[in-house]
Amino acid sequence: MPTYTLIGTDGVPYESEAPGRLGGHRASRIYGRLNCPSALRAIGGGGYAAQRVFFADEVTAISAGYRPCAVCLPQGYRTWRDSADATRE
Repeated sequence: MPTYTLIGTDGVPYESEAPGRLGGHRASRIYGRLNCPSALRAIGGGGYAAQRVFFADEVTAISAGYRPCAVCLPQGYRTWRDSADATRE
C-alpha cells in the first residue's frame, strides 16, 4: 500500500495512507486546492514542486502556519486577511 508524506499541525512531516486533500508551498506558507490554477502554473514553470507540501485538511494547514491561497480559496483568503489586519490595529 502506498504512503504519502503530509504536514501535521506542528509543521512536521508524517506518513499517511491517505493522500493530502490540500497542497501548499513551503517557502511562501500558502495552501490551496490541488487543482489551483496558480499552483499548476508554478509547477509547470519548474522549481515550485521542490517546495510542495500536502495537508489532510484546512485546519491542519492553518495550524501549521499556512494561509489560504487568494486564487483558489478567495473567501478563506479574505477571512485570513481581515483577521490579520485586525491584529495589526
